[in-house]
Amino acid sequence: MATSTTGSTEITEEAELLAQLVRIESTDPGAYEDQIERFVKDWFQRRIDQAAELPGVVESAQDLLSSAVSLEELEVMPGRRCLRAMIHSSAVEPDSPVHPAGLTYLCHMDTVVLGDDWSEDIDPLDAQIRDGRLYGRGSCDMKGGLACAMLAFGNALDEVARRGQLPTRSLAVVCTVDEEDIMRGSEAAIKADWLGTEGWIMDNEPTGGAIRMAHKGRTWFELTIHGITAHASTPWEGADAIAGMAEAIRSVRLGVQALPHDEELGVSTVTFGQVKGGYSPYVVPDESTVTIDMRLVPPANTQLAEEIVREAIAQAQEAVPGVSGSYRITGDRPPIPSNRESGLLAAAQVAVQKVTGQSAPFDVFTGYTDTAVVAGLCGNKDCLSYGPGNLELAHKPNEYVPLADLTRVHGVLRQLVLTTAFGD
Repeated sequence: MATSTTGSTEITEEAELLAQLVRIESTDPGAYEDQIERFVKDWFQRRIDQAAELPGVVESAQDLLSSAVSLEELEVMPGRRCLRAMIHSSAVEPDSPVHPAGLTYLCHMDTVVLGDDWSEDIDPLDAQIRDGRLYGRGSCDMKGGLACAMLAFGNALDEVARRGQLPTRSLAVVCTVDEEDIMRGSEAAIKADWLGTEGWIMDNEPTGGAIRMAHKGRTWFELTIHGITAHASTPWEGADAIAGMAEAIRSVRLGVQALPHDEELGVSTVTFGQVKGGYSPYVVPDESTVTIDMRLVPPANTQLAEEIVREAIAQAQEAVPGVSGSYRITGDRPPIPSNRESGLLAAAQVAVQKVTGQSAPFDVFTGYTDTAVVAGLCGNKDCLSYGPGNLELAHKPNEYVPLADLTRVHGVLRQLVLTTAFGD
């Protein structure tokens, strides 16, 4: 499909690459990441070859690009592969064991489903450009950030070629799968030692011009209330599981509301996303199940959340004699506080200042990102988010990213590498 435009908007290199990414469907669930991972890998390989062919590049620089730049794939599920492009540093031998890079740009390749309610003149896979915006599924979350990271990596390749030397800090772009589900891609990358306790890690999710670091925890439950079936005309012969569930939901909601506030992250919240139960209007239901999504702030954690759920079951059993309850934890992500002493945070602020002439606002991230997974599982305190677009537009019809955001973020990512890895 051709990119359509209105007005006199110039197509930037960021927009051109993003348009190619948006046109590759990588919905989760749906098309998934096979095709887009192949595209990204091929792009990196072509970019490595192009850097080696720049005018004036000496043979020693070509040897560096051949020996010290790597592309690695990691199959997480059939047809769903993470990818790492890495430029090794001058301080580490290229054939040393796998290890996290000194600076990693962390980007997921999947998007949410295309969805309904898009405007009639906007195709979610057309990458249409109008009025300084590029529209399409994933343009904001987060193929825009992926495009910026890929281009910044290409800029770093050119620096190696021109200078004939490796950076003092290794650089990687890690592209993950499954971020829009349960984040198995970032977990697999941690197990493969692509990500870990050491190294600076920046995901390029949409942050609205801010640098974002803190995350609420994300604890998920599936709670089931078991009852006893009976005819609706003789309810005393049974135990109403849905009535018990109503008591349990109320108890959980009040329990979360009573949790302490956090100065940075605010209040803990709870959402009951799905409730199921019963099979006839004329039968006392013998089972009801609810999914619970708790977003927790310190000092609350999954252990405390379990106490709330257990108390809710006890309340249900007391209010509706004969019912019982059980639960399972389906997601366990701890809250991540900000680290204002982070070296990456300081370096990112310097890069933003150089590119934009202004300081970036510092804020929390309302969702949960791949870097939060790394921070929570590995205890890495140098993890943050900075990328093009606004999170409020993610997952919605008519999703878009401003072209100016793409140019700004690409510039910042390029400058961060120049400052921290090449001393500029």
